[in-house]
Amino acid sequence: MSRAELDKDPHAVATMFDGVAQRYDLTNTVLTGGLDRRWRALTREALRIGPGDRVLDLAAGTSVSTVELQRSGAWCVAADFSLGMLRAGAYREVPRVAGDALHLPFADAVFDAATVQFGIRNFADTDRALRELARVTKPGGRLVVCEFSRPTWAPFRAAYYLGLERILPAVADAVSSNPEAYRYLGESIRDWPAQPQLAAKIAAAGWGEVAWRDLVGGAVALHRAVRTG
Repeated sequence: MSRAELDKDPHAVATMFDGVAQRYDLTNTVLTGGLDRRWRALTREALRIGPGDRVLDLAAGTSVSTVELQRSGAWCVAADFSLGMLRAGAYREVPRVAGDALHLPFADAVFDAATVQFGIRNFADTDRALRELARVTKPGGRLVVCEFSRPTWAPFRAAYYLGLERILPAVADAVSSNPEAYRYLGESIRDWPAQPQLAAKIAAAGWGEVAWRDLVGGAVALHRAVRTG
């Protein structure tokens, strides 16, 4: 079984996601108790997109998030560097592009909005990826990053991290096509910076009006921003 390490070597991460692709959507729904659907809808609402908008869904995986974005009437493209994930979602009727978040295959200022949902913590260079997202987004365009985050109440945070260590692997053993990958994913969540630190990174990458909304007590956070310039 393939897994990545916290150095987030791009080849290792892509190979790992190739290995979980076939049962990725099912595993996520089971692990989140179905809340993943709600988080995708909240991301779409936070982007404030509609007909006529061009939207980049980066780290889109099987494109289930892109389908949700399309409900707005916007034109949306799924981009991911895991070919296995893109193939697993090939039956979904959305445009798909194989691309690296650190070298996006798009011209400058072509998107009205962009989003990364539960993928940014797997990038080898978060700051560079945020700058690339700013490059391909029009001035005034919107960004929403939906990602696992740091619970704000200490007792809940302790229980949450204990669950990542003990419960997540057990559930992954039962439903995932590559349980070992979810041990890395749990580690990557614990290693991820808190909400203010991610907000600072977003602001430093060319985004303004940065704010966030905690979900599930901060276990997940929606960061939103507007492209400056």
